[in-house]
Amino acid sequence: MRAFAAAAGVHLGALLTGRTRIERATKPVLMPLLAEYVLLRGGPRPLALALLFGCAGDTLLQAGGDMPFLLGMGAFAAGHLCYLAQFAKHGRPSRRLTAVYGTAWAGTLALLWPGLDAELRVPVALYSLLLTTMALGATRAGVRPAAGGALFLLSDTLIAAGLTGRPQPQFWIMLTYVTAQYLLAEGLLRPEGARGTARPAKAGPQPK
Repeated sequence: MRAFAAAAGVHLGALLTGRTRIERATKPVLMPLLAEYVLLRGGPRPLALALLFGCAGDTLLQAGGDMPFLLGMGAFAAGHLCYLAQFAKHGRPSRRLTAVYGTAWAGTLALLWPGLDAELRVPVALYSLLLTTMALGATRAGVRPAAGGALFLLSDTLIAAGLTGRPQPQFWIMLTYVTAQYLLAEGLLRPEGARGTARPAKAGPQPK
């Protein structure tokens, strides 16, 4: 976790100070470091895979252009499917939250639709629906995953807004994204319902 936190700090600092080379060098290593932390903690493989798909998306988006953007969006979509597979174990979201997230998706898409290029409208609509479904599913897994899903939704909404000619605040996009992935990972590693579960004691002398 320290390696991930350090890399994230360097990356965000580079964004604030305009150090483009450091920013581009650190972005692709963020999610692999978080995935390594997940695996070392014995976390589920689909969770680590979701983070690695995030790495692929991060790398592709740095390339620029419509095709790398679409491929990057596809990589993130695969990651959302991995998350949804984990959230399915926690049951279905409430109807009220489903209505709230559905309304938010429709309203945001309606605002962005006129400013999107014609070839991006359908892919963005489908991706944003999947992202919203992931964020909704996260609400069943606890407070941290729910916050992570909401922040992921905010981060990608800022990116989508940039496609319509609005400013793209890269620092805030990455801050919300990195925090989102961390909260999703920690929330699934440490389920809130398992906080009080005691671990079996190991045989032999115990350290003081």
